[in-house]
Amino acid sequence: MERQIEEIWTDLHQELKNFIFSKVRDIDTSEDILQDVFLKIHLNIHTLSDCSKLTSWVYQITRNSVADHYRKTNFEVQIDGLDFAEQENEEPLYLSLSNCINQKIRKLSEKYKQAILLTYFDKYAQITLSEKLNISYSGAKTRVQRGREKLKELIVDCQNVETDNNGNIIGYQNSQK
Repeated sequence: MERQIEEIWTDLHQELKNFIFSKVRDIDTSEDILQDVFLKIHLNIHTLSDCSKLTSWVYQITRNSVADHYRKTNFEVQIDGLDFAEQENEEPLYLSLSNCINQKIRKLSEKYKQAILLTYFDKYAQITLSEKLNISYSGAKTRVQRGREKLKELIVDCQNVETDNNGNIIGYQNSQK
């Protein structure tokens, strides 16, 4: 098997590197993705049942790795670059709290963070979310609802947020002034 991996490296290394670079346009990112591809090849070569399909199998892993990179990057961009001005309700309160919200979203567990990002920022319907996560529709609804509740609890705990007796945000002190 080691010899097989070495042959794949020799035969496809530069070709895959060029392919990845054409998709991401960053040499360091290309190198990182390429290393990830060869790690996946090494870990999964035993699953390849038809050796005549080796090249297409390797390219499928490569395409998936590039897609994974963009999915991860998009989540990070969405977390770091939440811009509530693009939302339908342009309430000044949420515009000022966006940095706080970014930090609070990062603190959510992965499953709630994913549910919030996909439904509110990627605009997934909850039925689409259930299909993507391979969970029931009611499970998706519950996950979004709990994610919202947990996010609200985190935001309300901010010292500069003022709430009413029902826990609704009614004011804030801009701490950046």
